[in-house]
Amino acid sequence: MPGGVEGTQTNQKRLKNKSEMKFLRIGLFFLMSLVVYAGFATITVPRFISNGMVLQRNAPIPIWGWADNAEKITVEFKGKKYKTVTGADKKWKINIAAQNAGGPYLLRIAGSNTIVVENILIGDVWFCSGQSNMEYELYKASEKYPTEISSSTNDQIRHFLVKRRIGFNTATNIESDKGWESANPSTVLNFTAVGYFFARNLYDKYKVPIGLINCSYGGTPAEAWLNENELKDFPAYYNPSIKFKDSSLVKSISSRDKLLADDWNDKINKSDVGLQQKWQTVTTNYTDWQPIQMPNFWQDQGLKGVESGVVWLTKEIYIPPSMLGKNALLRLGNIIMRDYTYFNGVLIGTTSNKYAPRKYSIPTNLLKPGINTLTVRIVNESGNAGFIKDKPYRIEIGDSIIDLKGSWKYKVGTTIAPLNREDVTRFQDQTASMYHGMLEPLIGYGIKGVIWYQGESNISRAAEYRTIFSRLINSWRKEWNQGDFPFLYVQLANNNPSKPLPANSKLAELQEAQFETLSLPNTGMSVTNDIGEWNDVHPMNKLEVGRRLALVAQKIAYKESNIVSEGPTYQSMKIEGNKIILSFTNIGSGLMAKNATELNHFAISDNTKKFVWASAKIVGNTVVVWNKDILSPTAVRYAWADNPAGANLYNKEGLPAPCFRTEK
Repeated sequence: MPGGVEGTQTNQKRLKNKSEMKFLRIGLFFLMSLVVYAGFATITVPRFISNGMVLQRNAPIPIWGWADNAEKITVEFKGKKYKTVTGADKKWKINIAAQNAGGPYLLRIAGSNTIVVENILIGDVWFCSGQSNMEYELYKASEKYPTEISSSTNDQIRHFLVKRRIGFNTATNIESDKGWESANPSTVLNFTAVGYFFARNLYDKYKVPIGLINCSYGGTPAEAWLNENELKDFPAYYNPSIKFKDSSLVKSISSRDKLLADDWNDKINKSDVGLQQKWQTVTTNYTDWQPIQMPNFWQDQGLKGVESGVVWLTKEIYIPPSMLGKNALLRLGNIIMRDYTYFNGVLIGTTSNKYAPRKYSIPTNLLKPGINTLTVRIVNESGNAGFIKDKPYRIEIGDSIIDLKGSWKYKVGTTIAPLNREDVTRFQDQTASMYHGMLEPLIGYGIKGVIWYQGESNISRAAEYRTIFSRLINSWRKEWNQGDFPFLYVQLANNNPSKPLPANSKLAELQEAQFETLSLPNTGMSVTNDIGEWNDVHPMNKLEVGRRLALVAQKIAYKESNIVSEGPTYQSMKIEGNKIILSFTNIGSGLMAKNATELNHFAISDNTKKFVWASAKIVGNTVVVWNKDILSPTAVRYAWADNPAGANLYNKEGLPAPCFRTEK
């Protein structure tokens, strides 16, 4: 009833006679009766079958729900009716005939009650899953993409965010706080950034509605998204998933873990001299505090015995009168671990996630002319701690910037035994926890394919990942029962500091396992080994990730055979004297050394298997690799590192080569 109560009252004032008023009252009574009756409805549908949803084009459209046993259900869509009867399991399902792209449409489900779903589009639905780099919301990169956000209004791109949930038993429904949302500068901030840029590229090319189902959870390993029955031959994964089906056990462990963490934090707070003496206040005497250079880990600055506990940092900042009365923003990069940040004695922000950038507003009334004091209390559970390098550390006041890098002072508040996170059960890490908690209820919804960004949580187990990831793809396809739908994924980006010499790399091994998964049909991979950040596992450049994934989709999902969607891919090698000649596929219009005249990050070895840096040059469609000291070479590696800085083998379409090792 448009307009609500106020709208109805306005209409009443406009009525010209008593008969019109009587008619309105009857209509209101009828509508209210329907609302009351619907409260006792027996027909229900999953949360994702709701207003604004996107349905998959050119394929039968499954619609399902629940009702009383033997309930007669009629589904009406675009003038056609489909009928079924609820089974003994109280579930019903129908398949709407395949439709072309279009909309908006209305879906009516009727039985003892009626459900109406409005504003439906038909287009391509992409299931977005994985861990934090898929979960990564666009607002986290809002400063990098202001133009993209401000121009994002597009009702044809829609997003459905599945609420985080952990579970070990069969689930039939999911939760979502917002349901289906179309893209605009407000809503898009909470879209998966990779998914949004992927969708935008596809929409710009094909002009069909794009639906994104965002079913992701930060920090989760691949096995968490897999049905436990697929890992019976991995007892270390399978057995815990069976044990945790006991909900009372899960509740008991959760309570114990909370007590463990609460007890540790209680000890920290009670033993922290800084809290007791209120070091955050402006009256604190800093004369006995020691100097320290920031950003840094404090262990690298002489605090060797402080791996768990509290360290307080402070810095005096001069603010001229001309800067007063303006909005001020404090940027403190990334901090390990939990910070409590005070400005002139007032708490202005706290963050516990080391991956989250610290951006705190400083109220204008806290700024004063002359010397101001910034104090940061850092609580660390174990390991290196402090300010992460190569992040922004500054105060922005209007157009002025006050640099905070350099000399600070510190004082230790307390040191205690580390909080051992291995004693705390991370249920989201367990096999099938995401499968039952988030994924299972969505299986069967019509989709074009999957985009997947995950692997960081499996880096230490690359050898197993090849098996687990392949089983995940195969089992999803089997359960979805929609054939070998496209499964497209992101190869992990470079991360961690660069090393001066060739070395083994767990990250490269995981990347290799991801590459080998391309042996499965209808799979595609986007290489991102050139757009990561050494000091952040969550690189901000999600626009390029989405663009490259969209190229892969054009090739795999949309069957555009002329699209160059991958960078040069190692194919074979041959030895000629002291040189190794490498051949590649996916060369596009030719090989190139990006931003340089020579190729970088090739390594070569002989029978000693000790790799050294090599010279490399492009000769036609091959790469020739050598080192004058290696007379009888046997193997070559390229970009085989956590962070292969300077690796620059690309095709002329601008796509990078994935890492490889010829000895494998």
